[in-house]
Amino acid sequence: MDFFQSQETLTSFEWLLRAVVAFFFLLVVTRVLGQRAISQLRPLDFAIALVIGNIIAHPLSDEKLGLKGSMITTIVLVVLYLGGIYTILKWPWFRRLITPAPITIVQNGEIIYKGLKKARISIDVLLEELREEKIEDVKKVALAIWEADGKFSVFLDPKYEPLTPSAMQLETQPFDFPKTIIKEGKINSKELKQMQKNEEWIISSLNSLYQTEVKNVLFATLDSKDNLKVFLYK
Repeated sequence: MDFFQSQETLTSFEWLLRAVVAFFFLLVVTRVLGQRAISQLRPLDFAIALVIGNIIAHPLSDEKLGLKGSMITTIVLVVLYLGGIYTILKWPWFRRLITPAPITIVQNGEIIYKGLKKARISIDVLLEELREEKIEDVKKVALAIWEADGKFSVFLDPKYEPLTPSAMQLETQPFDFPKTIIKEGKINSKELKQMQKNEEWIISSLNSLYQTEVKNVLFATLDSKDNLKVFLYK
């Protein structure tokens, strides 16, 4: 276990062991932190992710630094992070201290310049965010908010909202999400069973409908109405 400690030199095998241990240790840490720390980088999340990455990176590139100290430091930071999350959930005043309040950028079709300055974003960034929401005119926006995680929440003026079946009082079919039954030439037996089908059925269907075999299928889905959609390798 010498590769855990600070060394003047490390053998190739010790370097390998140090990298493997650090890799799996980071996987465990990521699992403990949860999806929130990865997908929504609020200030607390960003700080912990940045610091942990920096702490683990140094022992992997400097043989004079021990891995043991970095792992201990990381564990302490994870405990502090989880404690911070608990405090945010329990005491709103701490949440306001750590997580910035949302900033109004557009209201009733008008750009709020003070909001732009407070969020430290430019007109170009605002227009880019609106384009990503398929909005070409700021005047169509009833409300645009810059959230604490750096994302835009945009709400159109009701008169510019697209028509929906509910607005026109039309009856719709229940939501039906197709199941993936073949992926990269391999049958998903579990999904097939849930759809009350078997491998013989899918093989026969591919042969009769597409004149092909399972190994030639890149991706295939099946819905509750037995609609089979197949994408072949091309």
